[in-house]
Amino acid sequence: MAEEILLTSDGLKELQDELEHLKTVGRKEMSEKIKVALSFGDLSENAEYDEAKSEQGKLESRINELEAILQNYKLIDEAELPSDIVNRASKVTIRDMETKENITYQIVGPQQANPMKGRISDESPVGKALLGKKKGATVSVETPAGVLKYKIVDIELKK
Repeated sequence: MAEEILLTSDGLKELQDELEHLKTVGRKEMSEKIKVALSFGDLSENAEYDEAKSEQGKLESRINELEAILQNYKLIDEAELPSDIVNRASKVTIRDMETKENITYQIVGPQQANPMKGRISDESPVGKALLGKKKGATVSVETPAGVLKYKIVDIELKK
């Protein structure tokens, strides 16, 4: 049986929207690219066609991946999670003990992780270190750059 994937309600909506976009807009654009590449003639020496077919394969692979996730997910009921400890779905503000800078992350599953949007995986070193901790706790995280220390400043959970 496939591994159950935990998603927040926001994460579920993002994946559903991405799948819908890829199936409609993405496939249509890919079909046009292939049509244009075919118009260049001889397929044996047609780099545009080869590239378009490769992109099509990646598109279909992502669609299959999203469909598999959406068939095996479990929605995290954020209302049932304790708000005084860090859980998956928690928004956590931590202070870097060296730089004294505050950083806010939402702890999510690997499928939703996007550090550029402030979402880190519960399987990442920082995510693992924070899970189960309370406000005020200090955590040490082993990274390639050395051990980093953070203090949990705040924990929020959508209710």
